Amino acid sequence: MPFVQIKGEILSFEEDGVGRKRRLIAHFTDGHGVIDLVWFQAASFKWVKKSYPAGKQFIVFGRPGVFGGRINIAHPDIDPADSLQLGAMGLQPYYTTTDKMKRGGLNSRSIERLTRTLFEKLQGTLFNETLPKSIIDRLLLVPLAQSLHDLHYPPTADALRRATYRQKFEELFFIQLGILRYARLRQQQVRGHVFSRVGDKFNTFYQQNLPFSLTEAQKRVIKEMRRDMCSGKQMNRLLQGDVGSGKTLVALMTMLIALDNGFQACLMAPTEILAEQHFATFQDFLSGLPVKVVLLTGAIKSKKRRAEILGGLRSGEIDILIGTHAVLEDNVAFRRLGLIVIDEQHRFGVAQRARLWKKGPATTADAVGAFEGTVPPHVLVMTATPIPRTLAMTLYGDLDVSVIDQLPPGRKPIETRHFWEERSASLYKGIRAEIQKGRQVYIVFPLIQESEKMDLQDLENGYQEFCRAFPDQRISKVHGRMKSAEKDAEMERFVSGETQILVATTVIEVGVNVPNASVMVIMNAERFGLAQLHQLRGRVGRGADQSYCILVTKYKLSQETKQRIQIMCETTDGFEIAEADLRFRGPGDLEGTQQSGLAFDLHIANIARDGQLVQLARDVANDLLEADPDQNLPENAMTWRRLRELNRDNVDWSNIS
Repeated sequence: MPFVQIKGEILSFEEDGVGRKRRLIAHFTDGHGVIDLVWFQAASFKWVKKSYPAGKQFIVFGRPGVFGGRINIAHPDIDPADSLQLGAMGLQPYYTTTDKMKRGGLNSRSIERLTRTLFEKLQGTLFNETLPKSIIDRLLLVPLAQSLHDLHYPPTADALRRATYRQKFEELFFIQLGILRYARLRQQQVRGHVFSRVGDKFNTFYQQNLPFSLTEAQKRVIKEMRRDMCSGKQMNRLLQGDVGSGKTLVALMTMLIALDNGFQACLMAPTEILAEQHFATFQDFLSGLPVKVVLLTGAIKSKKRRAEILGGLRSGEIDILIGTHAVLEDNVAFRRLGLIVIDEQHRFGVAQRARLWKKGPATTADAVGAFEGTVPPHVLVMTATPIPRTLAMTLYGDLDVSVIDQLPPGRKPIETRHFWEERSASLYKGIRAEIQKGRQVYIVFPLIQESEKMDLQDLENGYQEFCRAFPDQRISKVHGRMKSAEKDAEMERFVSGETQILVATTVIEVGVNVPNASVMVIMNAERFGLAQLHQLRGRVGRGADQSYCILVTKYKLSQETKQRIQIMCETTDGFEIAEADLRFRGPGDLEGTQQSGLAFDLHIANIARDGQLVQLARDVANDLLEADPDQNLPENAMTWRRLRELNRDNVDWSNIS
C-alpha cells in the first residue's frame, strides 16, 4: 500500500502480547472509521502515551498494512494537527526516522522544519550552478538551486518530476564525464608496446592446432585486439562472452601474438580449479608448439619448484604463466611481460589488478605525462557474466568492450525445466535415463549443512538422499570447506568419468569443464539470482549432446521468483538474462567504477530504471570533452571544478605502486 496521511484523534490505548511480542496499540479515528497505530518497542510505550494523548487532534503519516483483519500503521509519524498548515504546503516531504530519533524529538516533521529553515537562510547562496548554460538550455533543465529546493518542497507533481530529472542527470553526467576524461587521458599519455608481428607461433597454431573453426564473432574480437596492440597505446579491453562462447581460445591466440613479438604473457584466474583448468586447456591446445606454459598457485609448496618457476620468469624461459593470486607476490617478476589476461575479473580487487600491471618492464623513454616511468602491459579482462549495456557504460566505461555473441557450431541450446520438490520420482527417472546414455550429472545445493534459519535442504542430507536413490552409481561430493587436495581429488574423479554424479555447492560455478556432463540440477533454485543460475547452467551443454538444466523449487514462490524461474526456462541468452537481473536486483554497489578511481555513489539515479538517461549523460559528457579537451573554456569552469571536487578523495589506480 502507498503512504497515507490522516487527520484525527486517538480514542484509546491497549497493550497486547508478552515478552518480545508485546505491542502498544492506539485506536485512531478520522470520524469515519478506526485504524490501529502500533508500536513494538516496549521501552517507548510510556513516551508514546504521554506524547500523543487521547482526544487531541493529530496528523498521522505512514504505510497501512493489514493484520488480523484490521488496518494498521506500524510506528507512524505523528504531528499535532495545529502545527501544520496543510493547504499552503503543496506536496510534503517525508524523511525516514528511527524510534530513537523520534524519542529525541527528531521526527520527519522536525527534519522538515530544519530543512525549510536552512533553505530560507541560504537562499541559494551555496548552491552554485555546476553545469554550463549550453547544457541547461539544450536539455531544458531546471537550475541546480531550484531542483534542490523542489526535491524537498515541490509546489506541484510536475515540479518534483523536473527536479528529480535534473538531479538524476547531474549524478550520471559527472560519472560519465569522469570516466570519459580518464579514458581520454590514458589514450593520450599511456604508451603501449607495439605488437606489429604475427609470427610462427600464431600461424602454426591457427593452421595446425586449432581444434575447430573460429566463429565470426571470435574473428571479429581478435581483430579488435590486434588493432589495439598495434596502435602504440596500451590496450584496455573488456571481453564479454556467454558461457561456452570461446573466450579462452581468443585469449590464447592474443597471447601468441605477444609471444611472436618477443614478450611474455600472464593469465590470472580467481580460483585454483579455474587456473588448473586453463593450464590443462592451454597444454592441450599448444601441443607440439615451442611454447612453455607454467602453472603457479598456492598449492605449489615445493621451494625448489617455485624457485625454478621464478627463475624461468625472470630469464624469459617461461612464455606463459597461468596462476591465481600467487602471481601477485612480490618475488614474481617477469623479464618482459607484454600482456595480462584476467579471467572472471569481477572477483579481483582493483589494487590486485594494479599490482599485476606494475610487473611490466619499466621503460621511461616510451612513457609521458602522469603515467611516466613505465610502459604497462596490454590488459584484457574477461567475464562470462554478461553485463547490461547501461551498467557496462557506468562500471567499465573507460574500457573498450568486445563481445563474443555466437556459440561454436554444433552446440545445442540447453533445455531448462522447472520441477517442484514433490516431483522427485520424476526427477530421478530423468537423471537415470541420462546416466544410462553414459552421461554425467551435477546436483547443486545452496548450503553445506542444515540451517535453522532457512528451511532448505542442505548438501549433506542431499548427498545421502542421492546415494539412497542411486545405490548403483558412484557419487562425488565437493564443497568449499573441503581441503584443497580432497576437493581436487573428488573433482578429478568426476572429470575422468569415474563418478557419474557430482553433488556440490556453487564452488563449481566457474572453472569446471566436463563435456560429458549433460544435466545440471539446481536444488532450491529460488535461493539463487538469475546471474548465478545462468552461470551454473553453463557447466553443461559443452558437448554435442542435448543438455538439460533442472530448477527444483518449493511449491510456494513469490511473484518475483516465479518471474525469475520463467525467464530461465524461456531463454539461454545471457545478455537478456543480465538485463532482467538488473531490473530485479538493481545495480547494487557500483564498486566497478573504482577500476579507474572513479567511485561515485548514486543517491537518486538508478541504472536499472534510467538506462536512457545514462546514454544521454554519456553523449552530453562526450560532447563537452570534444568541445573543451584542454578544460580551459571559461563557460565550463564550474563543471570541471565540480568534477575535481567529486574525485578529490579517490585513488588513481593506474598509478598505484
